[in-house]
Amino acid sequence: MALEYTEEKLNSLDKETIIQLFLSQQEQLKQIDHNLQLVLEQVADLKRHRFGSSSEKHEPDEQISFMEMDGTIVFFNEPEAVADEETGETSETVPRRKSKKKQGKREEDLEGLPVVVVEHSMTETELERLFGKEGWKQLPDEVYRRYGFTPAKVEVEEHHVKVYAGKKTDEIVKSPHPECLLRGSLVSPSLEAAIMNAKYVNAVPLYRQEQEFERYGLHISRQNMANWTIQCADRCLAVLYDYLHEKMYDYHVLQADETPVLVNRDGRPAGSKSYMWVYRTGRMYTDRQIVLYEYQRTRNASHPREFLKDFSGICVTDGYQVYHTIENEGEDLVIAGCWSHARRRFDEAVKALPKAKQKDSRAYLALTMIQAVYREEKQLKELPAQERQNRRQLNVKPLVEAYFVWVRENLSKVPQKSKTWEGFSYSLNQEKYLKVFLDDGEVPMDNNAAEQSIRGFCIGKKNWVMIDGKRLIFDRH
Repeated sequence: MALEYTEEKLNSLDKETIIQLFLSQQEQLKQIDHNLQLVLEQVADLKRHRFGSSSEKHEPDEQISFMEMDGTIVFFNEPEAVADEETGETSETVPRRKSKKKQGKREEDLEGLPVVVVEHSMTETELERLFGKEGWKQLPDEVYRRYGFTPAKVEVEEHHVKVYAGKKTDEIVKSPHPECLLRGSLVSPSLEAAIMNAKYVNAVPLYRQEQEFERYGLHISRQNMANWTIQCADRCLAVLYDYLHEKMYDYHVLQADETPVLVNRDGRPAGSKSYMWVYRTGRMYTDRQIVLYEYQRTRNASHPREFLKDFSGICVTDGYQVYHTIENEGEDLVIAGCWSHARRRFDEAVKALPKAKQKDSRAYLALTMIQAVYREEKQLKELPAQERQNRRQLNVKPLVEAYFVWVRENLSKVPQKSKTWEGFSYSLNQEKYLKVFLDDGEVPMDNNAAEQSIRGFCIGKKNWVMIDGKRLIFDRH
């Protein structure tokens, strides 16, 4: 509790005491102002998360480039620098033209779709009434196209299996026929595929599917759908999952991420937090990608340690410490960092500032520097891995090294615990991992592919609300 001084008390103090008192009060005010700025930044960030756009797009007015010269970071405007190298040609303002609509887009969209011709004609009686007998001739048809949509159709498949028996023997044989997906059940492969697609691809909970089937006049309870999905997953998909898990070890680069989910029943209090983990092959492998999900009750290191126990290579992750823990336990696993996470705190810092101050902030400059790294990396997208690595060493590495020099110079110049300070600290703490991509052309510079792979689940869990942890079927009860 702060001391209060009356005028009489202050008059009784000597000069030295008053000076010390003033300095102490000044330090307290400085700390209060610092805390207030942090609170205002947090409030602005919370408002943006709730009401603002979630986009992290960064569009500077000009492309800024930078380099390290004698330990000092030098910034320059790239277009102007390039123009200075040209031979005295006068610049000419070119008016910006509106982009033309792509020709043939409609025909391209319709290509490959079946066409049902619907003819519209008039009878001879109607034509004679208008033009008189034989007073008309037919011109080329006026043709226009529309998309036609047929809602889902439900029908009963009644299989009649012919049975034969020998006249002179007791042998009985049946005609070849498909095996039942689940013996004694009405579910067919096409129906179960539709249920799984609606639930896990389109994020439609079972109770909504139950309502949709009711509108078709089909009575299928969510309990039946849940049981069908569980049994089909256990009997069919589990084998495929294990096979793909083993095949995943053949790749040199993997990516991993996780997201929290609420659990309804698993022996813990209702609403306990569990996690869905995603592991996938690296983004650079575009031919045969593998994406696997794993449900776990906790977020500790034992889960990725078990999943990656036979993997030897590089795994791209965010800055979560458990990945670094399992990296330190052996020599076969190398963890690479994510530049999207490195820039995220700077993006939050910029958006928390008034628009008039955004472009003058260090966070804005940090975003621009990271964008310059992405700009160079984008040019290497289509190159083979080895050539991409060589070009990274030549063009990207100097930008990355210069960025970290600049971060170290500016860490002490921003308020502690602020978003910008957190961004600087994250970059320095993750420096080792953020530089891994420079030495391997198969490693992406961020973990966006893993985040995109789990995004559908994150959207879906808002519809599912709860997970029945005991049976691992996601639904709202």
